[in-house]
Amino acid sequence: MNEQSRNLGLELPGEGAELQGALPPGLLSLLNIAGIGPRRTQLLWQELGITSVEELAGAASAGQLHKIKGIGPITEQKILESIRAWQRQRSERIPLGMAWPLANDILDALRAFPGVSAAEPVGSLRRMRESLGDLGLLAATDAAESVIARFCALPMADAVVETGPEHAAIRTGDGVQVDLRVVPPERWGSALQYLTGSHAHNLHLNTIAREQGLVLSEHGFRRLGDEEGPPIRVCAEEAEVYAALGLPWIVPELREDRGEITAAQEGQLPIVVTRRDLQGDFQCHTTFSDGDDSLEDMAQAAHAAGLRYIVVSDHAGRDGLRPEACDAVLAEVARINRQFAGEFRVIAGVEVGIQTDGTLEWPDEALARMEFVIASFHTDFGLPQAQMTARLLAALRHPYVDMIGHPTGRFLGKRESSALNMEIVLQAAADYGVAFEINAWPQRLDLNDMYVRRATALGVPLAISSSAHDRDGFAVLEFGVAVARRGWVSARHLLNTRSANEILDWRKRRLLRHRGKV
Repeated sequence: MNEQSRNLGLELPGEGAELQGALPPGLLSLLNIAGIGPRRTQLLWQELGITSVEELAGAASAGQLHKIKGIGPITEQKILESIRAWQRQRSERIPLGMAWPLANDILDALRAFPGVSAAEPVGSLRRMRESLGDLGLLAATDAAESVIARFCALPMADAVVETGPEHAAIRTGDGVQVDLRVVPPERWGSALQYLTGSHAHNLHLNTIAREQGLVLSEHGFRRLGDEEGPPIRVCAEEAEVYAALGLPWIVPELREDRGEITAAQEGQLPIVVTRRDLQGDFQCHTTFSDGDDSLEDMAQAAHAAGLRYIVVSDHAGRDGLRPEACDAVLAEVARINRQFAGEFRVIAGVEVGIQTDGTLEWPDEALARMEFVIASFHTDFGLPQAQMTARLLAALRHPYVDMIGHPTGRFLGKRESSALNMEIVLQAAADYGVAFEINAWPQRLDLNDMYVRRATALGVPLAISSSAHDRDGFAVLEFGVAVARRGWVSARHLLNTRSANEILDWRKRRLLRHRGKV
C-alpha cells in the first residue's frame, strides 16, 4: 500500500506492484464530498467502479448508490446535493478540508527532496482559515532549480502553470492551483513570517518596524527609505522576526490583526489549545442511526486515535433512534465500558432534533435516561431570525439539554448560517451553562472562529466534536482545534480537556443549576 492510500484509510485491491503503486486518478476527490469518507470511497470504487466526482454525480442521479451498504434514498439525495455544493465552491474558494490533505501530501514530498531543509504551508492555509483563495507553500533550500523541477514533476501535477528562479505553480487534477516559493535557509524565517500573513497583521507589524526606522518584507528588514536596497537583516527562524520588533512569537492562527499584536506587547497572548489537549470527542454516530460502524468499532478507533472517551450521540427522532431504543444503547455502552475496564469510556449520549416550535424530538423521560444530550437544528433552517432565535432559546431552557450541536446550521458551500441573534443565544447559553459545539467536520466548522471568541468572552462552555460517522472520522478533530485556536481558545475553555468523570460531574452540577433557573 502506498503512503497516500494508507493515510486516507484506503486499501488497494490485489498485491501487484502496479496496483500497490497508485490510486486511480480522481479517486481522492470523492473525499471532498460530504457523506463520503474513506470507507465509502473504497466501496464506491470497488463495487461500482466510481473514481471521480463526475461519475459519483451520475450514479447518484441514476439511483445507483443504493447498491452500497448504508446508502438509502435520503443519503443518496444528500450526497447529490453535496456534490453540487462542492462544484459551486470549486469555482470560488478552496475549502480547508480539501486544501489541508492535498498540501500535506505535497509537503511530505517536498521534505523528502534532496537539499530541502524545511517546508511549510503559508498564507490562509497556515492560518487555518475555513477556505482559501490560493494554496501556497514555502521551502528552504540551496538547490532551488532542482527542487522546482521535482515539484513540477509531482504525480498530482496535472499541468505546470508557471516557473521561475524561486517559484513555480502547478494545477492538480482537481483544478487546484498550488504555488511554491523557495528561499535559501538563511531567509527562511523572514519569508515564512511574511508570506503567512495576514496582510493586516503584516501592516501592523510594519507600523512597529517603521518606528525603529525599518521596513519588513519577505526578504528581511530594510532601512526605511531604502526599500529597494539590500536587506540589513534576514532571519533564519520566524521567531527572530518577532523578537526584532520586541514581540514574542505569535501562533499563525491568531495573525488576523484582531488584537493579537497588542496582546503580545502586553504579555497577554493566550496559550491556545492543541490537539494533544483533547481527552474526548463530544459527537459521533454509529449503526444505531446513520453511522457506518458499530459502537464497539467507533470506541476502538477513538481509543487508537489517542482519546480517552467519546460521547456517542446517534440521531434521535423521526429519522433516527426511537425512545424505545434507550435500553439497547445503554446496554451496549455498558458492555463496551466493561470491556475497556477503565482504559477508555463511552458516555451514553443522544443528538435530538429541535423542532420548529423549539420542543425536542424525544420525550423528557427518554432524555432523562441519557448521560449527555445534544440538541441540534436538522430541519427548517430558513425561518426568520426572531423565530429561529426563539427556537434555540427554548432548547437552551430545556432541563436536559447539555450542548447545542452545530449551532448556526451552516453547511459550507451548500447552506448559509441560519438567521440567529447570536448575542442573545450566547448570553442565554452562558446563563444556563449549556455548551456550544465547535463541529470539526470540514463542511461545517460551526461555530466559526468569531463566534467562538465571543462565546469564550461570555463564559460559554465549548466542546469540539468530530461528528464522526465511521472509524476514520476522528481525524477531523484537528480542524475543530484550528477553529478553536483562531478563536483564542485555551484548554480551560473546552470540555474536551476534562476527563470523562469530570464531564459527568459537570453535567450533574449544570443540571441542578439549570433547573433552578427555569
